[in-house]
Amino acid sequence: MEWLKDYWWIILIFLAGVFINTIKALNKLNFKSYIDKKGIKPILYDDEDNNKIKRVEDKNKSD
Repeated sequence: MEWLKDYWWIILIFLAGVFINTIKALNKLNFKSYIDKKGIKPILYDDEDNNKIKRVEDKNKSD
C-alpha cells in the first residue's frame, strides 16, 4: 500500500479522464434516432381530471 501513498495523483488523473470521456460519449448519444430506429411511439397523455377542469372553465366563460 506504500505505492498508493506515492502515486495517488496518477489514479486521480486516470479517474478524471474516464469521467471526462464518459461525459463526451453521453453527449454524442442521440436518443431520438434510437427511438426512431426501434419504432417506439410516445405514450399519449390523457388525464381525465384535467379534461373535467377545462370543461368547467369553458362553461363559466360562456355564461
